[in-house]
Amino acid sequence: MQFIRCRNNQQHNIQSFSTLLFCKMKKKTIITSLLLFLTVISQAQTRKIQYKPYIDLRPLHFGILVGMNLQDIEFDNIGPQTITLEDGTTQEKTILCDADRWNSGFTVGVLADLRLSQHLNLRFTPSMHFGAKHLTFHNMTDLTQEGRPMEQMQDMKNTYISFPVDLKFSAERWNNYRPYIMAGVNPMINLTSKNQEYIQLKRSDFFLEVGLGCDFYLPFFKLIPELKFCYSLQDALDHNHASELKDANMRMYTNSVKAGHSKMIVLTFYFE
Repeated sequence: MQFIRCRNNQQHNIQSFSTLLFCKMKKKTIITSLLLFLTVISQAQTRKIQYKPYIDLRPLHFGILVGMNLQDIEFDNIGPQTITLEDGTTQEKTILCDADRWNSGFTVGVLADLRLSQHLNLRFTPSMHFGAKHLTFHNMTDLTQEGRPMEQMQDMKNTYISFPVDLKFSAERWNNYRPYIMAGVNPMINLTSKNQEYIQLKRSDFFLEVGLGCDFYLPFFKLIPELKFCYSLQDALDHNHASELKDANMRMYTNSVKAGHSKMIVLTFYFE
């Protein structure tokens, strides 16, 4: 009995020692992790050398921009329409038009930035956007031998001159970066000449745009990547185009849409 009692005491002592050792190790681990976390935080909050410290204090400054864009257009289809055939008879047809993908292009321009306050700037960035829109017409009335709608395609080339006026609201500068958000309006002029394609856009359009970006202060200049989204506020279709088509068979495709609103996503890199 005495042997068993001693053995139980030894086991109890071993368990107590293990528990104490575990608690100490846990305490050391927590303290070490806390110190490591505080070290990382202190390193992150350490001020670095600021490049171009007075560039944002200038009342007016200029720059250039390059970038890429994705263009699309959103159509309102008219649905069933009655057309007059060459022999004078009428027939009802249903044609659906869709821009089936975003098409990429590129952008170039210049920048003028007016400082309004510590956090607010007024920007004017006249630019040229080169791109295209890919359109597909689905003739739901005339079917192929496989029973699928007959399709017609159009690659609509677009070259725009834009005159965006934006307000840029910036956060406080930290070290060598400064995030911001922006919003504004963007009137555009379509330089694409008239042609005999199915769809023709108007000469002018008017966009609303919003976006975000960040100022990166480098030793010799400021680099500003920006992503913005543009949406047309007016009908972009040229509704007189159908009467100008020489091929009468194309008019049912032209008249299949009653309105169209252009959309654009622009990734821009500013250099100041």
